Amino acid sequence: MQMILMIPVLLFSVIVHEVAHGYVAYKCGDDTARLQGRLTFNPLSHIDMFGTIIFPLILIVTKAPILFGWAKPVPVNPYNLREPRRHHMYVSMAGIVANLILALICTFFYGFYVNIFSPTPNADALVMMLNFGIQINVILAVFNVLPIPPLDGSWILYHLLPPNLAASYRKIFPYGFVILIILLMSNVINTIIVPVYSFILTFLSAILNAIIQ
Repeated sequence: MQMILMIPVLLFSVIVHEVAHGYVAYKCGDDTARLQGRLTFNPLSHIDMFGTIIFPLILIVTKAPILFGWAKPVPVNPYNLREPRRHHMYVSMAGIVANLILALICTFFYGFYVNIFSPTPNADALVMMLNFGIQINVILAVFNVLPIPPLDGSWILYHLLPPNLAASYRKIFPYGFVILIILLMSNVINTIIVPVYSFILTFLSAILNAIIQ
């Protein structure tokens, strides 16, 4: 039951993440995503077989402490942006911000729904999906802010660094995915993101409790 509810929530969340990248790029002058039909919520345009389906299923089956995944990246051509350095950073931040906003929206809906209908938390499908929506979107935001290529945080850091340091940092980008897998397998990333994840959830729980009361 939980898996049936988790997968569509994760799918929608990663699609929102990617559409946010493409939309901000479009507003900043790059219409690559729009021309390729990627500014859409149609799952068929965004599904990455491994990142959207297989990897999340592995995490669910192995009962991993966190659930995350990714959609097929929206194409962005930074050379089309009006201010390439600043606008590319905005594009990179867009997905993270979108997931945090979605987590906040789920929190408000959760609170209002509980106030109106007083459902049983472990039996009501909508309550469970909203709860997953909060958790999944927070973990997607926190995970993507890590400065490890190809995550969004790597581009944010790249554009914040002075040119000489940015050039040195850029050299590790081709090896970023390997570094990411090693850190995931060694549990280092969990050690970093779980405290941040828990802090944000505590903040959202405070908002939720204020609504319910």
